[in-house]
Amino acid sequence: MDFDWTSGYPSRRSPVFGRNVVATSHPLAAQAGLQLLQRGGNAVDAAVATAACMTLVEPCSNGLGSDAFALVWDGTQLHGLNASGPAPMGWTRERFGDRPMPTRGWDTVTVPGAVAGWVALHQRFGALPFADVIAPAIEIAERGYAVPVGVADKWARAAQVPELANGAGFAPAFLPRGRAPKVGERFAFPDAARTLRLIAETKGEAFYRGEVAAALAAFAAQGGGALTAADLAAYQPEWVAPIATDFEGHTVHEIPPNGQGIAALMALGMARHLHLGQYGVDDWRTQHLLIEAMKLAFADVYRHVGDPRAMALTPAQLLDPDYLRRRAALIDPAQAQEYGAGNPIKGGTIYLTTADARGMQVSFIQSNYMGFGSGLVLPGYGVSLQNRGACFTTQRGHVNEVGPGKKPFHTIIPAFLTKDGRAQMGFGVMGGNMQPQGHLQTLVRMLVYGQHPQAACDAPRWRFNEGLSLNAEPHWPAATLQGLVQAGHHLGDIHDSYQDFGAGQFIWRIDPQGDPAVDGYVAASDPRRDGAAVAC
Repeated sequence: MDFDWTSGYPSRRSPVFGRNVVATSHPLAAQAGLQLLQRGGNAVDAAVATAACMTLVEPCSNGLGSDAFALVWDGTQLHGLNASGPAPMGWTRERFGDRPMPTRGWDTVTVPGAVAGWVALHQRFGALPFADVIAPAIEIAERGYAVPVGVADKWARAAQVPELANGAGFAPAFLPRGRAPKVGERFAFPDAARTLRLIAETKGEAFYRGEVAAALAAFAAQGGGALTAADLAAYQPEWVAPIATDFEGHTVHEIPPNGQGIAALMALGMARHLHLGQYGVDDWRTQHLLIEAMKLAFADVYRHVGDPRAMALTPAQLLDPDYLRRRAALIDPAQAQEYGAGNPIKGGTIYLTTADARGMQVSFIQSNYMGFGSGLVLPGYGVSLQNRGACFTTQRGHVNEVGPGKKPFHTIIPAFLTKDGRAQMGFGVMGGNMQPQGHLQTLVRMLVYGQHPQAACDAPRWRFNEGLSLNAEPHWPAATLQGLVQAGHHLGDIHDSYQDFGAGQFIWRIDPQGDPAVDGYVAASDPRRDGAAVAC
């Protein structure tokens, strides 16, 4: 791919080049991963180290009680890992009745999968001892760090949400001095250091079948939660076959359902029929076509996607090329339409990607879902619990109807790009239902219009909500926004303390046809967060 290296948008970031690279939304975590690579570790060691650090330096997005997904290129083959947890076995229909699913508290906490995901990744692919991989996170938790601008802002906003501030264990953990930390203030988390040490010493066993698991089960029982020691002990992450679609001479890979990665693939499959490239990349007509394709994809995904054991349709049926061609034919090139998509999904997530000089690459994502998640933090252990169960519905007969042992619809989606059967790029754009929208927008910029990864990352984005509702960043050309409005899109403001237009990380392999031991990479990190791409 010959990028236009002169293209770009106003940004504080430049492309980063190197043979060993880490990109994520906090520089301390990125540096921790790079340190592992410099010590002889591989991309998986770096990814796990970075992920563990991210639970500390961006707690407004993820924690030790998160879920996770990963795509790993081992040098010759792509592997998928689903480390999302199921509902507790006590989550019967009688427990919830027909009331709407709550958004905070114990009835949103499914089994946390991230820690088991770290262990599974390391056991299969890691090179360094597991304790060495977790050590940087323990050090950060004990000595603390200065809170950066972006994290401080989201932390302060979350502190104003009563369901969070009043959650059991939340204030002692995350409101030191009775408030959220200010920019530059030191935040240490010794309780989390304790748990990380137990995870490192037992390779995760303490979290699911030992001391931490017992404490979590007791905490749940005290608060009326259904999560039990048996739920934790039974959990295992799943290795899965990625799903894929071809686009512009490349193949785009995503994790299969219960995640929403299939939405990005469906939109890209429709985009193949929309004659992209006839107008400029920032022209309203180009962006209108992409918006409509994304809306059509969401309409199907919200109706048909959930735990694969409950789905009536298979991913292959939803990705059928003829079906996507027919769906694309519904798009009016000059008029916005409603396709009946479900309600917009909110989210709080971190994404990271790593690559090493031997050719291994990792695309990894973990999340507490809505910012700080459930608002529950295990006292003495620093485990902030996600609220992924809020993604279930109590609508009877729906594919995503709540049920015991069932996995909810998931918004977090790592992605990977290959060309001619070889690795090309690990990438992701975190942020609720912004994620497939970000995948679509950035890939079109790179593969159709030749924008380099940092330019595609910096470029303005839109965000589809529901119906005709759309948000758009202010640095779009005025003519683009005017054209979208004239086409019938309803532009409005985002009214969410956490949500925005996502944050992407990208590592592109410069020469996928060369010797995998000497190839280099170019990386990009989103200016919408505090993060960095670092390399050696």
